[in-house]
Amino acid sequence: MRKYVKPIAVVNSNLAEGVYAASGCYTATASIHQTPDGGGQGTYRIQVNGKHDADHTKEAQTLTITFNQSVTYESSNGTLASAATGTTLVINYTYHQNPQDNIGLGDLVVTSGAGLVINDVKISD
Repeated sequence: MRKYVKPIAVVNSNLAEGVYAASGCYTATASIHQTPDGGGQGTYRIQVNGKHDADHTKEAQTLTITFNQSVTYESSNGTLASAATGTTLVINYTYHQNPQDNIGLGDLVVTSGAGLVINDVKISD
């Protein structure tokens, strides 16, 4: 069993607005890789990845991602489990996850105003 380490969020403006967080058996990263043309209101594409660092197998995961401003959920490879608009989105996924597997959740697509930043990202099972 691993020793519990309190999670932290690290924001580095030198890296494509990425966020790294570790808690429980998943390590998660998220980065905005497409922003609206012209820098105003529009579509953002976010890549979310995780590492399952455990000794068990899971068939489902929950992504919780928090932003600095309100977003509207457009699409993902999962099922929205929260309100479609707000600063926090909760999305359920149904990936078969072996111990020590990497997981790529694909694009999360949201709309928001200029200046969107990811404040926190977590994957749990």
